Amino acid sequence: MSRQRETFNEINITPLTDIFLVLLIIMMVIAPLLDQQGLNLTVPENVDAEQVKNDPKILTVNVSADDRYYIDGEEIGVEQLASTLKTAAPNYPDGMMIETDGEATHGAVVKLMDNARNSGITSISVSEI
Repeated sequence: MSRQRETFNEINITPLTDIFLVLLIIMMVIAPLLDQQGLNLTVPENVDAEQVKNDPKILTVNVSADDRYYIDGEEIGVEQLASTLKTAAPNYPDGMMIETDGEATHGAVVKLMDNARNSGITSISVSEI
């Protein structure tokens, strides 16, 4: 005698539900980690470069192609950058202008911006020379 099997007409969704719950938990754990802090930038108004260069209230820092920093033509080492900016910040109430060479790296400019912000300079402008 042979036994006949009954046909199975329903789909078992328990494993599918388990997978969805695991994915939901993973997303709930990872979602708060995705908030990355960035730079808050405001778009400046167009200003003549000559007007900025002639303004004694703005500190001008040059970043060369080989990532060296110059203030008033004098080279400033990376080690002295923070202390130099901290002593110069009170003399320049209107902020700082960063003039970069087109070949300067992004990291050098960001390092300068971080040091300026830590020194108390709140208004920073960037231009390419």
